[in-house]
Amino acid sequence: MTRLLLFFGVFWLVACNQPAPSSASETPNTPVAAPDSTGYNAELAKELGADPYGMKQYVMAFLKAGPTRSQDSLEAAQLQRAHLDNIQRLAREGKLVLAGPFMDDGEVRGIYVFDVRTVEEAEALTASDPSIQAGRLVMELHPWYGSAALMKVNELHGSITKEEI
Repeated sequence: MTRLLLFFGVFWLVACNQPAPSSASETPNTPVAAPDSTGYNAELAKELGADPYGMKQYVMAFLKAGPTRSQDSLEAAQLQRAHLDNIQRLAREGKLVLAGPFMDDGEVRGIYVFDVRTVEEAEALTASDPSIQAGRLVMELHPWYGSAALMKVNELHGSITKEEI
């Protein structure tokens, strides 16, 4: 049950982080400036914090099963709800770009991609998670270099979400 809550909750976070368009013909906000003849859009690159390669630094977190997983089902469900609420808060604040569970039953439960420059900043954000505080989850953090376009994932996801979870 907890695994199912994590799955739906994380995808709910992504779907709800940005408001969905009110009609099928409406699209997410697009940059005003047009790409140049090569397809490069300097205004969008600046908005997203892209370097000349269209990339930027993030911190990736691997969420792993923690040492304290003996909570009863009610307490586990309450921790899961608080964990999902924390994910939503971080996304609203613009600190969490991407989140999702792994679909197997391994030790690594899911990932986060934080829009921060340092592991220390990400550590401070993860310390606010009730599941981390309770020892149910632990985070393994790594600096990561990825496409700056990830910053538009939540906005784009809102435009393709028909039903909220």
